Amino acid sequence: MHWHHAEQLARRYPRLTVEPDMLYVDEDPVITSAGTAAGIDACLHLVRKEQGPEVGNKIARRMVMPPHRDGGQAQFIERPLPKAPCDTVGEVLAWMEAHLDQEVTVEQLAARAHMAPRTFARRFQQETGTTPYRWILRQRVLLAQELLEGTDETMDAIAWRTGFGTAAALRHQFVRALGTTPNAYRRAFRGPQAA
Repeated sequence: MHWHHAEQLARRYPRLTVEPDMLYVDEDPVITSAGTAAGIDACLHLVRKEQGPEVGNKIARRMVMPPHRDGGQAQFIERPLPKAPCDTVGEVLAWMEAHLDQEVTVEQLAARAHMAPRTFARRFQQETGTTPYRWILRQRVLLAQELLEGTDETMDAIAWRTGFGTAAALRHQFVRALGTTPNAYRRAFRGPQAA
């Protein structure tokens, strides 16, 4: 029954426990939802329950919606940077991706590429469409998303692995990039029990 009729449902069936703020309720073997879109939420919940969160997340991304919503939640769409063919900075990109936990400067990256810093920065921009700082920041956020979705690691551990250093820095950059907190993101992709 649609959430709009929750009060009427509670009056009509007083022995039922009606939870009008929930998108769906799983009281195995009965699952109810609060409307059309919430029916999709309930279906994704079933997929996660039967096939695991990875399968549910893939289906949700294909549908351009979060695998789990608390209600009124922004959609999360995977937006990795396109991988362009890199003639001169490809090896440096691979190194950067493997060392996201390390702080690096343009000078250090340029030395790896055997270029002057200004030449490296210009080539990097030409071949990736962004600056080294923005590229590494985006890759760190993507890695954080992956760890939030697939592990139970603490925010401090994720911050360290992604090169943000502290949970506060991770939170700041995550909110800037995605408009939500790491905890809210984890709940969206792993369910309320993941917080």
